[in-house]
Amino acid sequence: MTPFIQHLGVAAPLLRDNIDTDTIIPSREMRTVSRSGLAEGLFAPWRYTDADSRRLNNAFVLNAAKFANASILLAGKNFGCGSSREHAVWALMESGFRVVIAPSFATIFRNNALRNGLLTVELDNPFMLRLLDWVQVNPQRHRVGVDLEQCVLTCDPALAPIPFVIAPPARDMLLEGLDEIGLTERSLNRIAAFEANDRKRRPWAWLGSA
Repeated sequence: MTPFIQHLGVAAPLLRDNIDTDTIIPSREMRTVSRSGLAEGLFAPWRYTDADSRRLNNAFVLNAAKFANASILLAGKNFGCGSSREHAVWALMESGFRVVIAPSFATIFRNNALRNGLLTVELDNPFMLRLLDWVQVNPQRHRVGVDLEQCVLTCDPALAPIPFVIAPPARDMLLEGLDEIGLTERSLNRIAAFEANDRKRRPWAWLGSA
């Protein structure tokens, strides 16, 4: 997993509440069990006027030239609700998104995002509106900065950075590009020391173990 430390990118606003995983990547678009080949199906119900012919819906925000190469998604409440499909995260990442910013996320989606290196940032509506006001002036020039080390977002240089909160274990995993197993393996020496001490303290609990 690629470590996430800092990112500066074009932000695209999709400020709809309760965007579910079936909208992010419909089941009919999940034609592979791998993490690749899903980008074309991202937001297919909104992105295309006809999913079969792939005729683009010019009114959909991600099809607009001014949001080309967007890597930050500004979304509404409860983003990623619905089924637990990890393909939703894979489709977003294959399409170039590194960050999703929303007032709240479905828990399973947030956990899937963490395991794959996609940063989810929870932000209250006043700060979301500040980002939106900044971005819409000129999305390609008014890019949003994300600093995971400092846990801040930057936009208008005339305004103070916007702080965000992320659980320390999640932050460590993203900064170091680790999943839960990799994070645990960093503590193998401590685990071994605990087991050695516990064998001395409670030898009966280890009977029959190697």
